[in-house]
Amino acid sequence: MYFVTKRIEISGSHRLDLPYASKCTRLHGHNWVVTIHCKSKELNAEGMVCDFTQIKEKIHGYLDHGNFNELLPFNPTAENIARWIVEQVPHCYRATVQESEGNTATYEVDE
Repeated sequence: MYFVTKRIEISGSHRLDLPYASKCTRLHGHNWVVTIHCKSKELNAEGMVCDFTQIKEKIHGYLDHGNFNELLPFNPTAENIARWIVEQVPHCYRATVQESEGNTATYEVDE
C-alpha cells in the first residue's frame, strides 16, 4: 500500500448555522490548515498515488479566500468540510481540518 499526505493552508470565511447563541453564527475568517491523506495499492501511470498539484487545485483552488457558506452546500463546520474533502479527492481516505490552534476535526472513511 502506498500513502501520500498533502498539507494545505487556506484562508476563508464562514458562519455556522447553530440553534443556540454563539459568536460563530456571525461571518468570520480562519487560516485553515488542511491535511489530506490518500492511499492506493497501485501507482498510476506517472508513478504516483495522486498528483499533489491536482489535490491543491481541487481544494485550495476552490476554497481559498472564499466564503465557505457560498461555496459549500452544507453548514461549513470543520467536520463537514473534512468529509467534503475526502469526497472530492480521489484515493483520499482521511482529512483533517484545523480552523484555529487547538480546534481540529478529522473525517476518515470507515472501511
